[in-house]
Amino acid sequence: MAAKRRFRTVKGMHDLVGKAPVFAFVEEKAREVFSLYGYDEVRTPVVEETELFVRGVGEGSEVVGKQMYTFDDKKGRSLTLRPEGTAPVARAYLQHDMASWPQPVKVFYMGPYFRYERPQAGRYRQFHQIGAELIGDPGPYSDVELLVMLLRFLEQLGFEDLEVGLNSVGDVECRKRYSQRLREYLAPYRDELGADSRRRLETNPLRILDTKVPKERELLENAPRLFDDLGGRAHDHFREVREQLVQADVAHRIEDKLVRGLDYYTRTVFEITSTALGAQNAILGGGRYDGLIAELGGPSVPGIGFAIGQDRLVDLVLKIPGAFKRLNAEAHRRRPVCVIAIGASYRRHGMELAQELRAAGIPAVCEFDSLRPLKARLKQAARHDCRWVVLFGEDEEKSGEVVLRDFSDRTQETIPRDGFAAAVAAKIRPDEQP
Repeated sequence: MAAKRRFRTVKGMHDLVGKAPVFAFVEEKAREVFSLYGYDEVRTPVVEETELFVRGVGEGSEVVGKQMYTFDDKKGRSLTLRPEGTAPVARAYLQHDMASWPQPVKVFYMGPYFRYERPQAGRYRQFHQIGAELIGDPGPYSDVELLVMLLRFLEQLGFEDLEVGLNSVGDVECRKRYSQRLREYLAPYRDELGADSRRRLETNPLRILDTKVPKERELLENAPRLFDDLGGRAHDHFREVREQLVQADVAHRIEDKLVRGLDYYTRTVFEITSTALGAQNAILGGGRYDGLIAELGGPSVPGIGFAIGQDRLVDLVLKIPGAFKRLNAEAHRRRPVCVIAIGASYRRHGMELAQELRAAGIPAVCEFDSLRPLKARLKQAARHDCRWVVLFGEDEEKSGEVVLRDFSDRTQETIPRDGFAAAVAAKIRPDEQP
């Protein structure tokens, strides 16, 4: 009889085995920092109408043209696994009449997203993102506050030597003027462009600025600068953003070819890098999208936001010197106490003891298998990374006590059964308090 095939993850998808605690740590820090700035968490569906991304992200974008997971449901409606988070939030803003809320609306989100592209280190077809959106304020101070918040979040994770790369892609009229100038500049070099850039030359020339092809980057060295085509209002906005970043002591540089990958961006666009990480040091990016909600059928409402690829962010966090020590310290404070009932008739008591520990905020695990030798059960407690073990059996029931064993120095003592959870809590060192 042929052996049954073992299943594996679909190409480009991956299990969070071993890394899940680090993902949780990063998400906890995001919630902690973003809430300080008045952001509330939202969760949107994984599946949306395809038209939302066609109109929101842009039909000529790489995401819509090549990377979306799109399918028809049983009623023939075209649906798409969400490839990014801003368009769904904009849809939710309209659907739930968030324009009637106090403005601006500040929300953040995290979860899985999907793009069909070549898997590589830190990049998957199902990936995770952390993002935030500020909707309803057109002013430059919102741009600056968002960037300051992001820098604080990254510093909390342990990043150093952070720098903001900044550009303005202007308003619609600015981009029209600049797109025409860029087409005229690149027209004589059309045959030297790759297939993707030739297509973009017709549909969205700005996207060529984002090319990673060395020859194309060389051709762009002398290309006209988008900054030179900024209209008065866009120019003033960008100047104010830069001045306030200086006031906030935020290191930044002008990246005149920074355009981001989605069509809805206007005015300020940015990415944050860490010079300590070497090549491919961009950690996240984002920008302003003042026309997106109107494009989706709503009123003209400005917005700005960002997205962080969480999979790659976790990989980068683990490369930071001292990260393992710091993360282990976080985990150390949550090390469980193991409760071992000695004898089958005392398993119920063991469960009660564990429940008392948990009620006191102390993580606890139970070893219920009374048929296994005590030595084997103590080894299992060590595998759970328990420092403390509570033992309870016939002798302890008679004396009204429990045995508390400390793995770190191999000592043990008896403590009263009544109120034992408080006594255990007092024994845990301050840096191990849950």
